[in-house]
Amino acid sequence: MLGILDLLPDPSAPDTFTGSSLPQPNGRVFGGQVLAQSLLAAGRTIPDGRLPHSMHGYFLRAGDVREPIGFAVERLRDGRSFSARRTHALQGGVPILSMIASFQEDQGGIDYADEMPTDVPAPEDVRSALDLLSGIDHPVAKFWTQEAAFDVRHVGGSIYLGPAPSHLGQQAVWFRSRGPVPDDQLLHRALLAYACDQVLLEPILRRSGNSWVTPGLSIASLDHAMWWHRDVRVDDWLLYVQTSPSAQGGRGLGAARVFTREGVLVASIAQEGMLRLPA
Repeated sequence: MLGILDLLPDPSAPDTFTGSSLPQPNGRVFGGQVLAQSLLAAGRTIPDGRLPHSMHGYFLRAGDVREPIGFAVERLRDGRSFSARRTHALQGGVPILSMIASFQEDQGGIDYADEMPTDVPAPEDVRSALDLLSGIDHPVAKFWTQEAAFDVRHVGGSIYLGPAPSHLGQQAVWFRSRGPVPDDQLLHRALLAYACDQVLLEPILRRSGNSWVTPGLSIASLDHAMWWHRDVRVDDWLLYVQTSPSAQGGRGLGAARVFTREGVLVASIAQEGMLRLPA
């Protein structure tokens, strides 16, 4: 996985990079991947010492995993403390993602945060999706057990194979990369964006009584907003505490707070998705 995040600069065009994609069962570029790549492309143009604190992106078109992705970065502003960048991820000359990210120098100031829920079992006590799907003879199940970059553990059970017993728009999920990640905070923040796209819309499915195997389900990410509050390591266990406050008009909103195992709030995330079911 780390290989596809190593973007190649274009020597003929400043602030332009090229990346590849991980294979996917449906042949489409995974949204979390292109988010992470776009953030890393922007980070390559940022003065040393500034890290991303927020990102806002729109998924505009489906990408093709067989084709390279171009990343064009626009330098919007470099101030005394903040830098802003716009990145377009391009295939065939048209954008598949448009993102703006803001970067900030490390500074002091007011410091407080919500606390992590206290009634969540430890990740060692929660069944891994790798175990749940390992015995299923299906291309998608095989992909997630053989190619997945993260160990995902749903507290109270997943909705991979069917709907949840109760229709609550809430879930808690433990995440950790399946291997060590270099000590590069920009990379860890980008990988957090990569990981969260796997589960952010699940509370909508839970609340509506659906699952990933609901017949005729059509689901896609529309936009993504993310705020990094503190340094993070994706090769340590992270807890996603998720909700879905609303769904309407074929769209639903998913939100998450991300905590370290020690209870430190490191990020907040929101994503709206398209969800359509047969009439």
